[in-house]
Amino acid sequence: MNYPKFFLVSGAFFGFLSVALGAFGAHGLEKILTEKLLETFKTAVEYQSLHSIVLLIIGLLASQPLKTSAIKLAGSCFIIGILLFSGSLYLYIATQTTLFAMITPVGGIFFLFGWLALIVAALKHAPPQDRQQIDK
Repeated sequence: MNYPKFFLVSGAFFGFLSVALGAFGAHGLEKILTEKLLETFKTAVEYQSLHSIVLLIIGLLASQPLKTSAIKLAGSCFIIGILLFSGSLYLYIATQTTLFAMITPVGGIFFLFGWLALIVAALKHAPPQDRQQIDK
């Protein structure tokens, strides 16, 4: 699998979707949803937007010397996190079925694992000047 391309395309797709959903929420849902549900919708869009940008960065990192299994794990965790966290909130808002809201924390855990995987990748990565000294 071409991980850099996959993460770049996923980040761009989720970013596009977050802008579209954000606009829909601001202009189409404000008269339909309660204030609490509208805030929940905004939270879903915010987390999706943030992690879309991170996926773009991961796509770039995955094509550089930092490409490690931790980078791939981070990207995968962020995609799953977006689907479970934001996706479950969107479904909860649309159906008001609390079962969907109960899935949201699992998505949050995947976000946390993704950030931990990025920490591991950063700790494993030697900056270019350190690599030159190691090679000598």
